Amino acid sequence: MAAFGSFALLIALALAGWNLLAGALALRWLAAGQPAWIRISPERLADTARRAGMAGFAAISAAAFALVWSVFANDFSITYIMEHSNRALPAAYKFSALWSGQEGSLVLWAWLLAAYGFVLRLTHKTDVKLYAYAGAILAGVQFFFLLVLNFAAPPFALLKGAIPEDGNGLNPLLQYPEMVIHPPMLYLGYVGFSVPFAFALGALMMRYPGEKWIKITRAWTMVTWLFLTCGVFLGMHWAYAVLGWGGYWGWDPVENASLMPWLTGTAFLHSVMMQEKKGMMKSWNVWLIFTTFLLTMLGTMLTRGGLVSSVHAFAESPIGYWFMVFMVIVLAVCIFTYILQRSHLKNEQRVESLVSRESSFLFNNLVLLAACFVIVWGTLYPILSEYIEGAKVTVDAVWYNRVAVPIGLFLLFLAGVGPLLPWRSTSFKSIRRNFVLPVTALWVTVIVCLLAGVRPWHDGALDKGHFYALVAFALAAGVITAVLSEFLRGAGVIARQSGRNYFASMFLLIRRNPRRYGGYFVHIGVVIVVIGLAGSAFNRNIESEMALHDKIFIGPYTLENVGATQDSNDNYSTEYAQLDVFQGGKKQFQMTPERRVYLASGQPQTMVAIHSVPAWDLYVVYEGTNPDTGQPIIKAFLNPLVSWLWAGVLLMIFGTLVALTPGQKPAAQRGGQP
Repeated sequence: MAAFGSFALLIALALAGWNLLAGALALRWLAAGQPAWIRISPERLADTARRAGMAGFAAISAAAFALVWSVFANDFSITYIMEHSNRALPAAYKFSALWSGQEGSLVLWAWLLAAYGFVLRLTHKTDVKLYAYAGAILAGVQFFFLLVLNFAAPPFALLKGAIPEDGNGLNPLLQYPEMVIHPPMLYLGYVGFSVPFAFALGALMMRYPGEKWIKITRAWTMVTWLFLTCGVFLGMHWAYAVLGWGGYWGWDPVENASLMPWLTGTAFLHSVMMQEKKGMMKSWNVWLIFTTFLLTMLGTMLTRGGLVSSVHAFAESPIGYWFMVFMVIVLAVCIFTYILQRSHLKNEQRVESLVSRESSFLFNNLVLLAACFVIVWGTLYPILSEYIEGAKVTVDAVWYNRVAVPIGLFLLFLAGVGPLLPWRSTSFKSIRRNFVLPVTALWVTVIVCLLAGVRPWHDGALDKGHFYALVAFALAAGVITAVLSEFLRGAGVIARQSGRNYFASMFLLIRRNPRRYGGYFVHIGVVIVVIGLAGSAFNRNIESEMALHDKIFIGPYTLENVGATQDSNDNYSTEYAQLDVFQGGKKQFQMTPERRVYLASGQPQTMVAIHSVPAWDLYVVYEGTNPDTGQPIIKAFLNPLVSWLWAGVLLMIFGTLVALTPGQKPAAQRGGQP
């Protein structure tokens, strides 16, 4: 099977090379004429390139199948299988071994890119020439990844020496249900941004008229953004449930790598509306999608090249240099094409007023880019400091929070202001009318929070945690009120015109403009996520050795140690701490945090016990036993509002799905039909 997989990757490389070469020649000959001695027509050559791209999907699928088959067959003659699997590994985790290591994750990347390309080439008749450009650019990206897989990180490399009876097993940190879906979601987002990148670069190369390329790629970009969003938050939930440190985001370099393209992709989704509606921000949009693609490559280089230290990153590898060269080539092509075609990107209109929806989109972009720059700088600083000064200087979470939290709060402010501003310009009377309710909600929330015990000043000094939380809660209330008022205003107009009730009018409103109101749902979801994040300012924790029937107290809960139990299977042995949880003097439930030891590697792993209610999470970790006393060590956290994070993400997903649905035209535009 190793020979079959290696051969499939070689065939895929040859097909990607032909796709790139034939596609580029066909486009060149269509634009400038073909040499007289060439008998094949450019159209026929372009069609062979397209078919090669589709056949490449089959070849990479065969290679991915060979790798998965080898995992399930326990073929430990393949180095990758020996390092990332073992006989006792459950089936779901055997399948996830495809992306648990460097080589396998690159196979997944190449396969997903081929799948995206396959769908693109199936729909090429939408616009044959533009799709041909995009297909050739995707072929170039695919060719690079297949070069890496064939020559720098071959997944089917055979083990030297004696073949072991069993493998090393999957990293214990990855043996968690969410890790079966988190990496594919993240990769679907990473890889998916290659498609709008290819269309943007292709449209610029051919001086494509109008904004049709944006309309073609709108669904691609939104789906890709949705996948990346799911991937980021699944990673947060995994960190929260598995790592046992009580948090979900620690500004780890690999976490940052997924957030950077998410920020620029979010900016792109906002600003393309300006280009569609007003013919503005054309250069912005081109460079936003170029930057987003380059950031996905940067994130891959950081994690796969071993340039950063992280529980998520792989060991140091020479493929980092491959990615560096590829990024330089891509950047050079983007700059050259932009300089050559920049006259094609002249704006059709200008921002007429600073107090307008256009200016709010511009400020939104600037702030998102500022946030991205901060994260890029903080992530790369240890690498740059080591290269320049010879000593690695790390950037801690305190630095990120000091800079990123104010930026995030300003973004939250813009999320509320934008929907209330009209296009072009506005009057003071209109501003006052639109802002009365949101500002009222904001100040009411401030008063309620102060009465509830939020103290931004403590002993005469500013408590930044409480202060930022107060600002976040107040802005959240204002933004939700602003967005809901937009829903109610639109529904009220339809209700007066049609005689329907408010609920029916609201549904019709969303059906008529799902992109706009789906976006509002996403905004509300983001606000709810921010509320969840702000709850971390009030986190509490306690750590203690607990003999039998010892108790610890945290918030409204009393935890009593009532014993321990053990269990084992072919994959790991585990020990559970049994804790009865009391509230108000009555036993409410039992929690059983556990500590596993994986047999293949001997590595220990905590499995956190979490009890969630809307107000907080009770989060309990069994940290093992004190070697001197033999007593179990329990650490308990009370984390307010964490469940709001996950609820907000679900609303963001719902809003994106709404925005992807086709809109219903008003009856007047449908010939008066109801």
